[in-house]
Amino acid sequence: MGGPARTPAVLVIEDQAGLRRTLLMNLRARQYKVLAAGTGRIALALALAHPPDAIILDLGLPDIDGTEVIAGLRRWYRAPIIVLSGRSKPCDKIGALDAGADDYVTKPFEMAELLARLRAALRRHEGSGIRDNPRPAIVGRWQVDLASYRVTGAGPAAGPAPAPASAPRLTPIEWQILQFLLRRPGQLVGPAELLTAVWGPGFERRTDYLRFHVARLRRKLEDDPARPRHLLTEHGMGYRYQP
Repeated sequence: MGGPARTPAVLVIEDQAGLRRTLLMNLRARQYKVLAAGTGRIALALALAHPPDAIILDLGLPDIDGTEVIAGLRRWYRAPIIVLSGRSKPCDKIGALDAGADDYVTKPFEMAELLARLRAALRRHEGSGIRDNPRPAIVGRWQVDLASYRVTGAGPAAGPAPAPASAPRLTPIEWQILQFLLRRPGQLVGPAELLTAVWGPGFERRTDYLRFHVARLRRKLEDDPARPRHLLTEHGMGYRYQP
């Protein structure tokens, strides 16, 4: 016999506080785990840190247009995105669907219909997202568990330095960068893609952000930060996690 069914997690991205509360209440009443964001940048950070099983997204966000959020998510996120928007023109629907949305619901809407569309989208995408717990990854002497956000000792150091007394503490930004790289072992990730995933659209040229935070990660995790074995920079091209 299989184990109990996992409770789906849904990220609601809606800037209207009243509607956001209504959506959260209805989803929780139906036993969904719910995350919520009122801006596009917060939503992108939440989705990367805690990848949901589905996303309900308003297009009219205060900081980033919803189609840009969809495009940013679709660089790495495969599970369903349902647009919930007051925009009813065909060009708006086509733009959102072309950006990567799975479904489009126009406001005003019936809650029962939205929930039915959510259930249908989850059935179609069952097992196709990235939420499945990844195996812990090894970086230097450390084991990094993305599922539980824990860093633990993995064994003796490969380099000459003695093992630290306690596991390093990572910041939320450092966890987001690791999430993106460690889920793609051996793959080259361009700086613009990584910046968009972690900081959101509009940050594609802030490569100084990446240099600073990747250097901090190496100091915390690599045995020899000056000669990293796992968190690699491909100069002029991007970054790579090498198992």
